[in-house]
Amino acid sequence: MSVEVERKFLCKADTLKTLEEIGAACVGQHQFQDQYFDSINFDLTLKDIWLRKRKGCWELKCPITEETIGGQSKAAALCTRYKEITNLPEIQLRVKEVLKDVCEDTDTSSSQENESWLSKMNLVCFAEYKTVRRSFILEEGVQIDLDQADFGYDVGEIEVLVPEGGDVQSALEKIERTAQKLGLTGDQRVEGKMSVYLKRNNPQHYAKLLSEHIL
Repeated sequence: MSVEVERKFLCKADTLKTLEEIGAACVGQHQFQDQYFDSINFDLTLKDIWLRKRKGCWELKCPITEETIGGQSKAAALCTRYKEITNLPEIQLRVKEVLKDVCEDTDTSSSQENESWLSKMNLVCFAEYKTVRRSFILEEGVQIDLDQADFGYDVGEIEVLVPEGGDVQSALEKIERTAQKLGLTGDQRVEGKMSVYLKRNNPQHYAKLLSEHIL
């Protein structure tokens, strides 16, 4: 398990030129499809828990508490911090615990290929889209992704992965240094792909997440 520390930013016409000027190395481009799952009452996402299938693999993103990282600086407020779980049995246990009042009381274990556990937990796909991503490495542990989603939204991400129990504060500092090199200004969080997707395609879900201060 690791902690994903990330800051989003809006891509500009000169973003690629800026990346080249600051010495960021392009490490490739690829396309992937994301599918997100939740109950019909949004029991997971209203707790800021995100169940995703990407490139055939399952991921569960859970928020970490502010106490874990200490004080909340202005730079830290622009970043998101999530535990990222990729072990399917652990994902199923975590999800079942959240949904214990709404899912069937049966064995939910299954393989990556067998997705019967989704129906047993009454989970449905609420978002699905494709992304073309260009990735860059700037300094050790810092990755910059430029994403183009197929619903017409482009966004950049500065990301640092921290091992569980690792130094999240150091990751925040790396992200802040990178943001300065990219010339990023402003103190408002930039919307991620999911926020924009739901705003356009499922305004009811979007409104509920806004009311709970998830988005």
